Amino acid sequence: MEADVYPKNRPELSDLIDGSIGEGSPFERQFGYYAHGVDETTAVLPKAWQQRLILISGENTRHIRGWCLEVHDLAISKLIAGREKDLDFVDILIRHGFVDKATLVERLKLTEVDGARGAPAKARIMRLSGKD
Repeated sequence: MEADVYPKNRPELSDLIDGSIGEGSPFERQFGYYAHGVDETTAVLPKAWQQRLILISGENTRHIRGWCLEVHDLAISKLIAGREKDLDFVDILIRHGFVDKATLVERLKLTEVDGARGAPAKARIMRLSGKD
């Protein structure tokens, strides 16, 4: 992974993403979705999340490289945040088979979070996975 090593925290790149393809941008108006630029301080994530990052690069990106969270790590971050839009997102991930409950529970165990946020996140996993 020599040339494809995850870059260290670069908050200015997060701002660039938000400004270019973020919420309310011309990109969102044209394509109907947007991206959030984030840095390492934005979300609570399981240990070793950096080793599970997924590099996106190729013809469709004009060979521009982007690093994306592995879907279970992303879901844990959303479950801990606990906002309605985050829970809706995770519910869809579970219902469509993009994530599974057992992996979410394991990843939550790898996440340094206080009990005030950890216990509700585990309860959310159980509740969301039971929806039809």
